[in-house]
Amino acid sequence: MAMLNVKDLRVNYGVIPALKGISFEVNEGEVIALIGANGAGKTTILHTVTGLVEAVSGTIEFEGTDITKVPAHKIVAMGMAHVPEGRRVFPDMTVYQNLMLGAYTRKDAAEKQQTLESVYDHFPRLKERAKQQAGTLSGGEQQMLAMGRALMSKPKLLLMDEPSMGLSPILVSEIFTIIEEVSREGTTVLLVEQNARKALSIADRAYVLETGSITLTGSAKELLSNDNIRKAYLGEA
Repeated sequence: MAMLNVKDLRVNYGVIPALKGISFEVNEGEVIALIGANGAGKTTILHTVTGLVEAVSGTIEFEGTDITKVPAHKIVAMGMAHVPEGRRVFPDMTVYQNLMLGAYTRKDAAEKQQTLESVYDHFPRLKERAKQQAGTLSGGEQQMLAMGRALMSKPKLLLMDEPSMGLSPILVSEIFTIIEEVSREGTTVLLVEQNARKALSIADRAYVLETGSITLTGSAKELLSNDNIRKAYLGEA
């Protein structure tokens, strides 16, 4: 059974269809990439899966439970965490306060501390800046904070929206290395990423979206060698 199973998902923005009957699945332990041009519907998928946008029809199942109508805060408690596009940290709060907000569904103080140390292991800069206001961090540090905050909920499934956006190539490599580490430690990852080459380099499988529909799916290796994908998304003639 798939950890996440999305069937015939349809979403409208007003009268405009944003998702036109999307179906896909994410198995436990996988890194799945969603790739496609701006406006293809990638972010809408994440928002709908995590309860931020309401579906017109279709179903979303997480670990066998229908969560199509479940509110976002309850979905977090079930084991799903969302790193939004644009980081969305709380700028007037400290790094530490932002991280602890990510653990608001968890009760055991000792376990939360253990997770915090794990996050600091992945992101040593966050430990160095624990008392610093989040709004004073660089873009790369804010991305690390957004990821760390999501990991504080100890998710089974981590959804990431454009983690490389606006970052230097060195920082992009660092962020993707950490995504791989998190995956190896047992967290399943659903990744939306404009940098298709980078996404496919760490993914097990991928789905290609065009104007609200999935047009292609396959292993990351297959898609990296697909001529149409290379032309459309990898900048190769």
